[in-house]
Parts: sequence; C-alpha cells; structure tokens
Amino acid sequence: MKRNLLLSLGLAGAMALGSLALTSTSVSAGVESNDPIRLTIHDWTGQYVSTHLMGEVLKKAGYNIEYVQADYIAQFAGLETGDLHVAMEMWETTGKQAMEASLATGKTIDLGETGMDAKEDWWYPSYMKDVCPGLPDWKALNDCAELFSTAETAPMGRYLGGPVTWGGFDDERVEALGMDFEVVHAGTDAALFAELESAYQRKAPVLLWIYAPHWAVAKFDGEWVEFPEYTDECYNDPSWGMNKDMAYDCGKPFGWIKKVGWKGGEKKWPGAFKAIRKFHIENDAMSQMIVEIDLEGKDLDAVVTNWMDNNKSTWQAWIK
Repeated sequence: MKRNLLLSLGLAGAMALGSLALTSTSVSAGVESNDPIRLTIHDWTGQYVSTHLMGEVLKKAGYNIEYVQADYIAQFAGLETGDLHVAMEMWETTGKQAMEASLATGKTIDLGETGMDAKEDWWYPSYMKDVCPGLPDWKALNDCAELFSTAETAPMGRYLGGPVTWGGFDDERVEALGMDFEVVHAGTDAALFAELESAYQRKAPVLLWIYAPHWAVAKFDGEWVEFPEYTDECYNDPSWGMNKDMAYDCGKPFGWIKKVGWKGGEKKWPGAFKAIRKFHIENDAMSQMIVEIDLEGKDLDAVVTNWMDNNKSTWQAWIK
C-alpha cells in the first residue's frame, strides 16, 4: 500500500490524470482492438511507476491506454465486470486473500509475478531498542506500550498503520494477540512517511507500517517486529496459533507482487496481455525510481521515460 506523489500532485489532479489522461492516439495494425485498456492506479509511488511503465510500453505497441484511480481491494469488482482491465501490483502481504477470492469467481486471471519481492509489517527505528530492549520480539511491545503512546491513545501504545484501504488486518492482529496498542490509520502514504521522518529526526518513539520495495528501508535504520510466522491457517483457521478463538494471531505474509486482470481482456487484447505477463522488474530498480520521485523530486513521467530509454532491450522484449 503508499505514496508521496499523490500529495504533491494534488488528489484531484491525480484522479483526473488517472481517469482520462495519457491515452494513445495512434493504433498499429497489429493491435486487436482500439478500445482502451484500463490500468488501475492506487495510492503509492511504486505502483504508479509499475503501472505507467507498463502503460507506456503498451502505447509503444499501439494500444490505447487509460489510467484509472481505483481502491486497492475494491477494484476487484471492476476487474470482474470488465470495467477495469489490469492491476499491476497485488501484494501477497495484503492482497492475497482478495485476489484469491476474485480468481475463484473465474472472472479474473493471474498474470504472473512482477519480479519484485514484498515485505511490509510493523517497524520501529533502531534507537527504540535502547528503551525497549526485548525488541524485535513482538511480546516485548506490551512491556513498552506506554513508550509508544500518544495523548489520544494513552495508556495504550499507538501503532501507525497505513491507510484503511491497504488492508493488512492490523486491528485484528492487535486483538488476537492481546496487544496493549491502538491502531491509528494514516490518511495517506505521504502522512505515514512524514511522521516517520519527523520522529526519526527527534529520536522520538514511533511504531508504524513500513513496506519494501521503498526508500524508507534504505534511508532509516530500523527493524521489523518479529511476530509468529505467517501461515495460511493463521488467517483462515481461528484454532491455529496461540489464540484458539481468533484468526490473525501472526505477522503478515512476505512474498510476491503479482499482476491480475479481467479474464475477458486476454481474449480481447491477447498481445497486450502477453506483454503484461512478461513485465518484470526487481526491487533495486523499483526502489531507485521511487527515490528519484519521492526524495529527489523528479517528475514521474520523466523517471519512467528515463528507465525506458536506458532499458530498451528489456521492454521491447515484452512486446515482441
């Protein structure tokens, strides 16, 4: 879930860009349909990058592309009806259950992994180990809960989660594990990382959602909390784990980032969907582009164009 770019562009401008802008005006003879392929965009920088990379490559092949703002989880309704066509990033960490439920309808298809590895969970700056020495073990957090409290949550500690739309089951995790914490959801990706920046500079207590690939794990020295290891049973079977009455008594899964699409799209635009299946980029390359946008203030389109200029053999192979 996760991006500073929306704040800098302005939400209204980003939504307008997402719904209508950047469509292709020329269609090559090899394109199966002139109808626009609608790629969903969400609210974090990396997903904007991967989606625009794929969209701009498909335009090079002559396809008509629209970028459409959509909720990360709720987008599956549109993908199942064919109102939306492709989502370029579904993270195993937070989107696995929604994706599997959608695939089970037979109306969407798994378009394969992006090549990036996802990790996102509770994170704290390394300086907090000096005052809460039991970390990274999650059980140490209850002993230190007041250190992480705010005026609004005291005496409970505060965990700053991502925007509600990211999912992640943090509220359920706190309850299932009996943690003396209140989950407070950041309104935006930008707000989440602005608070981290402020706390880190002041060496103030902070416990929050961090994800990778992202620039934060390179810029800030810190660690993820170590929860009981995720298994599918943890989320699906309340009798699994330490709490025999509740699910989600474990950490988030770590793993793939996949592409998913409307099943009818592969029949309507077989060449485009073949290219989307070939899309591959790794964490280091993605993280570098996120740094350029979020930390160096470079324009999204310029960063995408620069990557394409320097990686022609890579993306040209996707559309062969």
